[in-house]
Amino acid sequence: MHLPECQLFGTLGCHLCEQAEAVVLPLVENGLLVELLDIAERPDWFDDYGLRIPVLRRVDTGAELDWPFEVEQVVWFLRS
Repeated sequence: MHLPECQLFGTLGCHLCEQAEAVVLPLVENGLLVELLDIAERPDWFDDYGLRIPVLRRVDTGAELDWPFEVEQVVWFLRS
C-alpha cells in the first residue's frame, strides 16, 4: 500500500501534540512520511489550527483528521 504524505500541525509544549506524535510514530517507522509543522511559524496556520491542534493532514487530498485519534483511525484515514 502506498502511504500518502502527511503533515501534523501542532506547537511546542502541547501535550496533546506529543500524544499525537506517539500515535503516528509506529506508522512512520513503517514508511509513513509525516512533516511536523508548528502553527506558531505562520499566522494563517495559527488562525486555522490554533483551537484544533493536533491535526493530521493529508498532502494529496487536503483531508484532515482532528484529535483525538488512535492508530486504527489513522490507518483508516490513510486508506480513504
